[in-house]
Amino acid sequence: MSSYSWIERSLATIHKANWYRQVQPLAGRSGAQVSLQGTPVLNFASNDYLGLAGDERLIEAAVAATRESGSGSTGSRLLSGHRPLHRDLEMAIARLKQTEDAIVFSSGYLANLGTISALVGPRDGIFADAYNHSSLRQGSRLSGAMVQEYPHGDMVALRQQLQQQRSQVRRALIVTDGVFSMDGDLCPLPQLLELAEEYEAMLLVDDAHGTGVLGSRGAGTVDHFDCGDRPLIQMGTLSKALGSLGGYVAASASVIDYLRNRAPTWIYTTGLSPADTAAAKAAIAIVEAEPQRRQQLWTHQTYLKQRLSSILSQKSQAKIGPLLPSNSPILCIQLADAAQAVNLGASLREAGVFLSAVRPPTVPTSRLRITLMATHEREHLDRLCESLASLAA
Repeated sequence: MSSYSWIERSLATIHKANWYRQVQPLAGRSGAQVSLQGTPVLNFASNDYLGLAGDERLIEAAVAATRESGSGSTGSRLLSGHRPLHRDLEMAIARLKQTEDAIVFSSGYLANLGTISALVGPRDGIFADAYNHSSLRQGSRLSGAMVQEYPHGDMVALRQQLQQQRSQVRRALIVTDGVFSMDGDLCPLPQLLELAEEYEAMLLVDDAHGTGVLGSRGAGTVDHFDCGDRPLIQMGTLSKALGSLGGYVAASASVIDYLRNRAPTWIYTTGLSPADTAAAKAAIAIVEAEPQRRQQLWTHQTYLKQRLSSILSQKSQAKIGPLLPSNSPILCIQLADAAQAVNLGASLREAGVFLSAVRPPTVPTSRLRITLMATHEREHLDRLCESLASLAA
């Protein structure tokens, strides 16, 4: 028997549980309408909330940077990979986030792994929301710190954990998503900040799905809750509302300087490409200059949320729903099981609507995940609702 034969058996188990995943090739420029395996579909599966990934200004910025600096950074930024463009982007992020400084990583996943492992170690403690993104969970494990999960959004439970365990660790770090990507709800940031201050804990907020979307300036979850004057660490990505690739951390100057010297996923990784760096910088300028994009996104969110709630309230006998609570452009419909998610997702694709059928182990319960873009049109939202209502009849 081959030492690799267990892989085939494991894949068979994944298939049987309806957990099997495979890529779905898209063609053409990113947008509200794309081609999926040669068929035009409405795109409700993208995290491109502001529709900037296909924006001509980002494309031109990326092309110009490539012509000037080449296709790659060629090395880590502490060796030969640093370009003035990298620093320009970091300053733009710090300005948007209203922090003293920022540091850019080559991906959001690397940002979380490197930051958490730099801030805490085996003598320390991490207190983490049970619904945190995989990058936060993996970063917490890799740090070697004691990891204590609290039930999703439960501040009473978190307080109890801090009361019992804070004195047993050297440093404490609370980690949470700002917007929970598979549910659409927000963390209770004001309460988290109060607990962090009371128990002398650091607080790291992953704002991957909040940046560009939430707040009066589009600066994210901290902007939404008006907590910019409080001490915390903000992490985020350049690959969602900012339409590019990469991750960042925004915080005090001392925190950022420390990460430059201690975050292994920054020190030992090739710097972000000139194209991605320039595109992200152009996107931040658009976020600051065009609030109407964000306003349009929220108009869509309000309309679709109302329509879906109405449809699902009439379809309870089909075991579709409810709509999960959401204060973001992520709207999720609860389903009975993984098989239903797979079947509904496939039927919607046949109807020309592309969205994500999310199943365990990514989430505890199966769901349809709908993500909105500012560049969607009202007729796109109506078509989604009509197709869903027809399938649930």
